[in-house]
Amino acid sequence: MIYTIQDIINGILMGSIYGLTALGLTVIFGVLKVINFAHGSMLMVAMYVAYWAIQLTGLHPYLLLPVVVPVMYLFGYGLQAVVIQPIFKAEKDVREPITVIIVTTGVWYILDNLTLLVFGPKYRALVDNPLKGKMLEMGELLISVPRLYGFAAAMLTTVFLYWFFQKTRAGRAIRATSLNREAASLMGINQYRVYNVAVGLGTATAGVAAVTLVPFFNVYPTVGVLFDIKGFIIVVLGGLGSIGGAMLGGILIGLVESIAPAYMAATWSEFIVYGLFLLFLFLRPSGLFGLKQDW
Repeated sequence: MIYTIQDIINGILMGSIYGLTALGLTVIFGVLKVINFAHGSMLMVAMYVAYWAIQLTGLHPYLLLPVVVPVMYLFGYGLQAVVIQPIFKAEKDVREPITVIIVTTGVWYILDNLTLLVFGPKYRALVDNPLKGKMLEMGELLISVPRLYGFAAAMLTTVFLYWFFQKTRAGRAIRATSLNREAASLMGINQYRVYNVAVGLGTATAGVAAVTLVPFFNVYPTVGVLFDIKGFIIVVLGGLGSIGGAMLGGILIGLVESIAPAYMAATWSEFIVYGLFLLFLFLRPSGLFGLKQDW
């Protein structure tokens, strides 16, 4: 029984971090209505930013959130303004321009290969890691401190994003644009600035995820692919555009990956995850919390 409880705790902790990596993806989709195939690469860039910031300063990883998050926000804002915004302007009559998907796929390959060119294929881990191997003992249960911190960061980020979109003027402007960008423009909202802010927020969220991952996960040029695939599965399970759904979907994936290997071959856990993905696509394409209307 104790081992099952241990697996459940581990699954929830790691699943919340999976959900955190997918939050930015669902935020961007909720506003732009297009899938950002470069999101995993943005997470990879954020992990490199976090890694080098920690290595150069020697500070605790979480103390560098005020550095990593703004840097990634500006990165996402600039990428949207320079690369993606011209497409929306050229295809302003198309609600979901397919060209954006093609462009973000190109950004994915450019970022991954540019990083490989600059840093090489080497796997990097923190040298002086204050969280390495730290465990919290609760009777017979052992809880990973880095993952516990990640769980706290994921919950706080989820609450903040929900509050921002529901309670702030800027959040309501973003929601209005996601529902009907033409009507929002008539009300005086600059839709292109909203898109820039939305991508900036999504990328900043990837910055938070990067800080939680770097203390216990290797950094390398293609690390984003792993979380990109899981991110797409998570947002389909939770519902495209649903913030709470992304977190719940991540926890569901984490539980499957943690509990399934105790009762069957580890490879079956991947089969179950992809099976759930296909099942939801067929039976409930809107996901657990997906609605017919946006947001």
